[in-house]
This record gives sequence, structure tokens and C-alpha cells, in this order.
Amino acid sequence: MAGEKLSKTAVAERALQIGDEHGLEAVTIRRLAQELGVTPMALYWHFKNKEELLLGISDYALSTVRADRGAADPWQKQVRAMVEALLAVMRKHPVLPDLLASVEKSRTASFTRASNDALTLLTSAGFTVQQGYWIASYLLHGVIGLLLAQPEGPPHGTPEEIAEWRRQRRVELVCLPSDQFPMLVKFGETYASDPDPESYFAFGVDLLMSAVEGMANRPAGASPAGR
Repeated sequence: MAGEKLSKTAVAERALQIGDEHGLEAVTIRRLAQELGVTPMALYWHFKNKEELLLGISDYALSTVRADRGAADPWQKQVRAMVEALLAVMRKHPVLPDLLASVEKSRTASFTRASNDALTLLTSAGFTVQQGYWIASYLLHGVIGLLLAQPEGPPHGTPEEIAEWRRQRRVELVCLPSDQFPMLVKFGETYASDPDPESYFAFGVDLLMSAVEGMANRPAGASPAGR
């Protein structure tokens, strides 16, 4: 790499890899320069400081979250495609939730473009632009919640680590007093089966989207159920 012209994309890719493997704290200009075989000054050509570096990584990672998966598709399908793309990139890059929480996302071109795409689609569904922004935020944080709260096992663990985690979780739940917590004991038994993260995430996306689609189909002026 030292003998090649260092591109902004190459820097962002390597920084993202470091974050995925070692956590966000490990992403520093000095460490990145060492791993790329260049001086820190070579990186400052692209990123003036760590804040700009983190923004650049975020921008690069979110570049695939687009609404152009069939412009003639109904808004529901296009919004779902964006949610699935966001979920896919976050599953691939475990550092991304922490990264997005540490930067001003609106300063990245990819996030701004994705937000505008989402608002265009959601207003075409009949939501106001303010409601569209609320929904876009709900979907972003819903995806992060799916990742952080997944019950199938620790994200990005080895098969052995996941199997041991599931064994411990099963023991913890099935040993609860069954007269007090019968449903949790029943749920604990599900950990005896192999994990099925694909079904979990597909169900989670359906859950997020059903709320949005249900609100869009509600008659104008109608109040939520029970109010």
C-alpha cells in the first residue's frame, strides 16, 4: 500500500475493518497509518482529524443504503429495500451502530441522501414531511435495536461461542420457578434448537414495516387504537 496512491476509499475501508475487529476506540490516525504503511501526514491529506475520519467511514459504510431498487416499485417495497440494505451493512460491520452514535450523521453525504430518499418515499405514501422524518428515525433505531437485542446469540461470535452462550441462556431460563415464570421457561427451551438469525431478522423487518404500512393505511384523522 505504501508504494501505491492512497485513496480515500482505501483509507475508509481499512478503518472500518479495524473498527469491526477491535472496536471504535481502536480507530485512530496513528494506528491506521501504521497498518497502511504510510505516515500520518498521508492520511491528513484526506481527513484533517479523527472526526473527519469517522465521518468518512460512516459515509462510506452507508453508501449502499439507497432507494433505487426499482424506481417503479411501490413505496412500501422501496422503503423495505432501504431497511434491508441498512440491516445488511450493520450486520456486516458490527462497529457501525457505535460509529453512527459518535458522529453527526447529517454531515455525511450518504446519510443525507438516504434521508432525502426516505422522505420522498414516505411523503408519497401520504405522510407529512415531519412524520416522514419521525418514521425514518424509527426505522434507523429499530434496525439498531434488532442488532443489539437479538436473542439468537452474540453478534459475530464463533459457532462455539454462540453454542455456549445459548447453553447458558437455556439453563438460566429453564431453571426459573415454573409456577411463577412458565412462559419464560417455555421460551428457554427454544435455545436447545440451532439458532436461526435469518428468521429473526426477517421477522424484525416485517415488524418494523408493518407499523409504517399500518399507519399509512389508517384513514386521515383516525386516532391510534385504544385512544
